[in-house]
Amino acid sequence: MTTKLHQFLLLSGLLALLPACSSINLNPFGADSADQSRGPYNATEYICEGKGRFHVRMLNNGNDAWLIYPDHEVNLPKSGSDYRYSSGAITLVINGAETTLNDGEKIAYTNCKPQEKVKQ
Repeated sequence: MTTKLHQFLLLSGLLALLPACSSINLNPFGADSADQSRGPYNATEYICEGKGRFHVRMLNNGNDAWLIYPDHEVNLPKSGSDYRYSSGAITLVINGAETTLNDGEKIAYTNCKPQEKVKQ
């Protein structure tokens, strides 16, 4: 009889702890909303006229601009001048507050301003 009582108490204790587990994220690839609000690590956020926004991470000593959209990322190699990066259909010109991004016919952002980087 005592074994059944011990099993019952153990099961009751485990069930009582289940709500505490809901705050634990076991997905190593997932991110909570606080992480997403900070933006990608080591990237500059640009906010543009018309509320467009994107992130850029510079790579390879400034020879590549890694363009980070909310749902995908694209590498843009330097193309010609020091400020122009292009993959053919996508062109990013970084020139302070005059930064522009043209992604074919889908996206045309102008007057994009870099935001201060958040230390992580």
